[in-house]
Amino acid sequence: MDVRNCKDCGKIFNYVSGPPLCPSCLKELDKKFEKVKEYIYDHPGAGVQEVSDANDVTTAQIKIWIRQERLTFADDSPIGIDCEICGAIIKTGRYCNMCKSKMVNNLGDVYKKPIPERKKDPRENPKMRFLDQK
Repeated sequence: MDVRNCKDCGKIFNYVSGPPLCPSCLKELDKKFEKVKEYIYDHPGAGVQEVSDANDVTTAQIKIWIRQERLTFADDSPIGIDCEICGAIIKTGRYCNMCKSKMVNNLGDVYKKPIPERKKDPRENPKMRFLDQK
């Protein structure tokens, strides 16, 4: 049993997983998320700061929701975050498509089985073998 203090209100609660927030603060955060989601749906051209000001949510929290892929935006939306590897502007997630494909290829290389070394056939070398067999 892991007991922690809530990051927002300071109450003690039984921590299970996720952000270190008590159940009441988590419910409040989910309500804010729904409000932000509806605002973005109603105002598709709004920027991060405008969404933040209109909904009493920090820009950092909005970016967290974007990184978690809870919020997604159209390609023409001004809202975007940086890819964690190359810094390219992306609309959701942590990595751009190019960096994702590079990671997939690198992970695929890790799981390739090594090619077993072929034993040389003694008949390939024409030298005498009577001393090599001891």
